[in-house]
Amino acid sequence: MAKQDYYATLGVARDASADDLKRAYRKLAMQYHPDRNPGDKPAEARFKEVSEAYDVLKDDQKRGAYDRFGHAAFEQGGGGGGAGMGGFDFSAGGDLGDIFDQMFGMGGRRGGGRTRTGTDLRQGVEIDLAEAFTGSKVTLRVPTRVKCETCEGTGSADKGRAAETCPTCQGAGKVRAQQGFFLIERTCPTCGGQGRVIRNPCRVCQGAGTVQRERSIQVAIPAGVEDGTRIRLSGEGEAGGQGAQNGDLYVHISIRPHEFFQREQANILMRVPLRMTQAALGAEIEVPVIDGTRAKVKIPAGTQTGDQFRLRGKGFSVLRSAARGDMFIQVAVETPQNLTSRQRELLEGFEAEMQTGSKGSPDHEGFFAKVAAFFEGGRS
Repeated sequence: MAKQDYYATLGVARDASADDLKRAYRKLAMQYHPDRNPGDKPAEARFKEVSEAYDVLKDDQKRGAYDRFGHAAFEQGGGGGGAGMGGFDFSAGGDLGDIFDQMFGMGGRRGGGRTRTGTDLRQGVEIDLAEAFTGSKVTLRVPTRVKCETCEGTGSADKGRAAETCPTCQGAGKVRAQQGFFLIERTCPTCGGQGRVIRNPCRVCQGAGTVQRERSIQVAIPAGVEDGTRIRLSGEGEAGGQGAQNGDLYVHISIRPHEFFQREQANILMRVPLRMTQAALGAEIEVPVIDGTRAKVKIPAGTQTGDQFRLRGKGFSVLRSAARGDMFIQVAVETPQNLTSRQRELLEGFEAEMQTGSKGSPDHEGFFAKVAAFFEGGRS
């Protein structure tokens, strides 16, 4: 029997655009797809014709060859057992191809004959710096897919009856289609690439073997964890369909900034403001430590802004180790404001003393000596 013209099969003009072809194919594929017409052989044959026509016309090179030579362009090497319908193999190893899957976004259901593993999940959790130092346990509420209790994850409404081998691909998960000189392998449209089908799907999960639920999962965060650390919880992701292996849960850690401490790997930096008199005369101050204790720091006379003092072993915990880093105290000398009359009087007297030849501010005196020389033309 002579084949129908491909353009007539899709119901489009010979100058139809790619979008016109796609719209026509989608409409006819939905109408005649075997899933919508179980046991209807004429509908199945019509679907094959539509799929074959679109497979040729959607490709610019194939379409050009068809426009020039008609069906004869694809008959070379296309004969042979079970290769009717323009070279598509619908024998025991294949059925309707995978054009429908590609068109309707089902390409992600590839499995090569294997049941799909559950999807991995990502969950973020925010902790404070003290929790990162000591380690902690947090409880997450994770929306996910879990094993269906009705069918015990098999996806079948028949107790004890698992999925059967797909009759279309014989469990391979793929079918082959021969087009001219080429043999193309595609995902099986019947089982979606899983290689198995369920005859009587569970009414609760619709054959998926999983249902949507919210789970409570406790996560142990180790001491010394850093901002941006990712913790993997094996098997705590979404349940796999039809009894397959669960996916994993990835917990991403973010650490809130602390009002006192700034972490630099295993060390901690703390900026402490000092009164001018404390910096000039020297002092002893008390500072908090990340572990909740206190430490005393001796400030020597003449301390300047930016000077640092090191407290060994008072820093941050180290991941998977009993060691700790160090804590650095960085001081900033604060100039007094809103002086009382008495304070101003004392400072003015102090300034007068400094101007009588005191060497108490060597940086100040050295700088302005160079400035004076500069203005006098004594540049070197």
